[in-house]
Amino acid sequence: MTSSLRSRLDPRAPAIPLWVKLAFTAWVAVWLPIYWYRYGGCNQLWLCDFANLATLAALWLDSRLLLSSQLVAVAVPQVGWTIDWVGRLILGFHPIGGTEYMFDASKPWWLRALSLFHLWMLPFLVWLVRRTGYDRRGVWVQTALMTCVLLPASFLGATRVENVNWVWGPFGKEQTWLPPAVWFALLFVLYPLVLFLPPHWVWKRFLPAAPSPSLDKNPDLRHDHSVAF
Repeated sequence: MTSSLRSRLDPRAPAIPLWVKLAFTAWVAVWLPIYWYRYGGCNQLWLCDFANLATLAALWLDSRLLLSSQLVAVAVPQVGWTIDWVGRLILGFHPIGGTEYMFDASKPWWLRALSLFHLWMLPFLVWLVRRTGYDRRGVWVQTALMTCVLLPASFLGATRVENVNWVWGPFGKEQTWLPPAVWFALLFVLYPLVLFLPPHWVWKRFLPAAPSPSLDKNPDLRHDHSVAF
């Protein structure tokens, strides 16, 4: 019996199976210490890296709101990462930039392979949110995380060379056409408008909506209206 059918027949069945939570936890338990040792703690401030940790928390908290926020967060960056990586494989050059490190032979192949989560994390989040329902408040949660936590921490904690979340310039290069403070302030507008709102509109249109908060308070109603993949 599939999990989708089981969740419809058994109102106690969780939207996200335990084995999914355990498998993702095991992967993070391998990925995080290696990345931390090789790249430093500030590397976890990158949108896609931070999303791994936020998704882990969302799975164990059964938070569709946090899952939805991370689906908004990673959509544009990971599509861009995939295009650049595949473009380099097929065309021999980077059409966007950002995946040059994946072709750096000085880095062990297994270390570079860990970054392939950029290929499967977005489909994984779509699958999760299809099961839980898309919470439209996620875009505002992600905007708050970006503007109140990630951008300030990236600016204060990471170096100019690291240029985490492009706080010193786009595409990994320090920009020179604006004063650094102006560029940094501009990011507080650009991230929500360019990276978060467009995928939010897509998910709002094509993913099933999350149950209303009133349904969440009643387990029977919640499972009667649950969404399965």
